[in-house]
Amino acid sequence: MSMEHVTRLTCVSCGKHYGTDVLYTCPACGIEGILDIEYDYRKVGETLTRAALERRLPTQWRYRELLPIDAASELPPLQVGMTPVYDAPRLGAALGVKSLKVKDDGRNPTGSFKDRASAVGVVKARELKKEVIACASTGNAASSLAGFAAAVGLKSFIFVPERAPEPKLAQLLIFGANVLRVKGSYDQAYYFCQDACAKYGWYNRNCAINSYLIEGKKTAGLEIAEQLGPEIPDWVVFSVGDGCTIGGAWKGLKEMHQLGFTPRLPKMLGVQAEGSAPLTEAFEKNAEAIRPIEAQTLADSIAVGQPRNWRKALRAIRESKGAMVSVSDSSILEAMRKSARLAAVFAEPAAATAIAGLAKAVEKGIVRKSETALVVVTGNGLKDVKSAIQATSPPIDIPPNLSALDAELNHRRLL
Repeated sequence: MSMEHVTRLTCVSCGKHYGTDVLYTCPACGIEGILDIEYDYRKVGETLTRAALERRLPTQWRYRELLPIDAASELPPLQVGMTPVYDAPRLGAALGVKSLKVKDDGRNPTGSFKDRASAVGVVKARELKKEVIACASTGNAASSLAGFAAAVGLKSFIFVPERAPEPKLAQLLIFGANVLRVKGSYDQAYYFCQDACAKYGWYNRNCAINSYLIEGKKTAGLEIAEQLGPEIPDWVVFSVGDGCTIGGAWKGLKEMHQLGFTPRLPKMLGVQAEGSAPLTEAFEKNAEAIRPIEAQTLADSIAVGQPRNWRKALRAIRESKGAMVSVSDSSILEAMRKSARLAAVFAEPAAATAIAGLAKAVEKGIVRKSETALVVVTGNGLKDVKSAIQATSPPIDIPPNLSALDAELNHRRLL
């Protein structure tokens, strides 16, 4: 169904067009030539309708016309996508917006937004008769790929920086991935993975160069448009690392607007950690390129000092008339507490970064208090329990008697 809707691939750097035989980046531009997949939207609109969607399963495959996979391809059995959107009035009031919704992508099979891309990745790998799939990741893409590779019987090799949190490593190992813990940063792990894929012919799941995978990420935008329709908010907020996620989601929102599912488009707010904010810097300086840095933040999933998909990310921000902000690690920890206690959504640090960023955008007057917003929580807090514990107070150690309890409750003013 869907590959018949793909018309061409276009380089976002030089504008050259290619057929679907190109696997990764623009042959003319090399690694800088990220490709964009284009579709025949007239043809897509003939079958992708609200009436049709009412009859389809609640997964990201419901948008198959807008995904670059063959109609006959076997899909992974895990349910991915169509994650819930919650009203979060208390959290919204605390952040200072008129109303707030939270889309909880921590509900995906391995606990993160990255499942959307990995699901497409394993389908493409099998279409190409590949037996091995690989990626470099700070954690979420790694655990996601390991899970989906296990679901379809592919061998996976995962390159992670030595700072990857233990719960994410546990996921990789239990899914049976071959885990290569690199003595270095994420950027070093990324280039190491690139070299290994080139040498051994493994299918490369890295979204930074694999545009087919970004199409999986855009399903979040497709879902937001379908789920909210005419109630689309003024702002949609994402944390930003490599730039693939916000760029993909913006593309999905635009496609659904073009197909008539939503009457207008939101502004995109991208949020980075202050210790890993090259995209924010480029946006604020209106630069046409980024300045690579050495990333330093507890939000490991967005600790990317040299974003590869910066062009698509900045395009999303600028086309939508949105903004970029950066936030401190301490405000990220505070946002973890707020999202859990005011919206009952347990966000890992990178996901909570978006919540902290919305608060800062309101404080700076970028987002008006009269406006509405939706924050996408991209990963579950159980992915990084060390940071969650750091964000909270320790438990109360107490002997099992009521006198001791009464004393503690009075001392802590809990009665």
